[in-house]
Amino acid sequence: QVQLVESGGGLVQAGDSLRLSCAFSGRAFSSYNMGWFRRAPGKEREFVAVISKSGGAVYYGASVKDRFSISRDNAKNTVYLQMNSLKPEDTAVYYCAATLRDYSRAYYTSTYDDWGQGTQVTVSS
Repeated sequence: QVQLVESGGGLVQAGDSLRLSCAFSGRAFSSYNMGWFRRAPGKEREFVAVISKSGGAVYYGASVKDRFSISRDNAKNTVYLQMNSLKPEDTAVYYCAATLRDYSRAYYTSTYDDWGQGTQVTVSS
């Protein structure tokens, strides 16, 4: 059974940076495409980024492109989300997710079978 544990969230000011981590266990990490999503209060869960099994392909949501960067370390079974130039509208609970399904469908929450518990990111103005 896959387990995902996010860490690295916190309270920061606008313009600051944070790096989120997601530790994966239970299965072969290198077999999974890994995604990050977020949910702001009163809103639907939003796609943030995805990275392919090998790390060779990445894709970002429009609202974070050019500010966020996803990466993975298959030796450490960990996926990261580097968040730069944070804005108050980035305030949300951030979740990592894992899927064995095709990378081309990684934008959709239904593609993912396993989710972490989330980590809170709060950006003050």
